[in-house]
Amino acid sequence: MQFLPAEIISCYEVRPDVYTDKRGRFIKIFSQSVYTSAGLRTDWKEEYYSVSSKNVIRGMHFQVPPYQHAKLVTCLQGEIRDVVVDLRKGSPTYQQCHSVVLSSITGNCLYIPEGLAHGFLSLTDNVLVAYKVTSEYQPDHDAGVLWNSLEYDWGIDEPVVSDRDAGFPSLKDMETPFL
Repeated sequence: MQFLPAEIISCYEVRPDVYTDKRGRFIKIFSQSVYTSAGLRTDWKEEYYSVSSKNVIRGMHFQVPPYQHAKLVTCLQGEIRDVVVDLRKGSPTYQQCHSVVLSSITGNCLYIPEGLAHGFLSLTDNVLVAYKVTSEYQPDHDAGVLWNSLEYDWGIDEPVVSDRDAGFPSLKDMETPFL
């Protein structure tokens, strides 16, 4: 398993070993001892999955303190462009974006530290994305940033976006809770 540093501090693309034979593929995406030895959190509290059609954008989501969380995102079926933006005021990568294509073929994951907003664009139909998080969901501490207010080119003009996600404040208008 390889941990490749992203452009944003403390964020990593995780590239697991992929074993292929005549039956298909076998991919181990998580090992507590391997993640711990890399200095990453492993105290997962909840796990979710979403199913999306092609051209759906979900995001940019985060939870505010004291319920902020680290996240591990994996694409189990199809392919997504996973995007994060650093909301940690004082971070050398504050308000910078990073993206990586996650695919069920490569089995790669994105480890996202606390203080980043996260979202993705589904590049194929019937995308299945799994998320592990280090805190339990708290509706009163759930927040987001408007997906198209980032300095990032999503490569799509008219994505499918929920009303909730379309109503988030822009990055320039958002007061960051991560100091």
